[in-house]
Amino acid sequence: MSEVTYRIVEHDGGFAYKVGDVFSETFPSREEALQAAQAAAAEQQVPGSTEGIRYQDKAGGWHDETAQGNDRPRARVVE
Repeated sequence: MSEVTYRIVEHDGGFAYKVGDVFSETFPSREEALQAAQAAAAEQQVPGSTEGIRYQDKAGGWHDETAQGNDRPRARVVE
C-alpha cells in the first residue's frame, strides 16, 4: 500500500498543507491548515469504484490502466 503525507508548512503569509511539491491554498492559521489537511487525508482514503484510467507520462507516452477503487493509499498528516 502506498502512503501520502500531508505536511503543515508556512506559506505565502499564512499556512498551507503540502503533498510532495504541491501546496494547498493558504490558510490564516496553522490550525485551519491542519483541519483542512486532516479532511483531505481522510477523503484520500475513501474507497471508490474500479475504473479505467488513461494518463500521459513525462515522455509523452499514453498509458491505459485499471484503477482499483479499493486500492487507496494510507494518508497521514505531519504537523
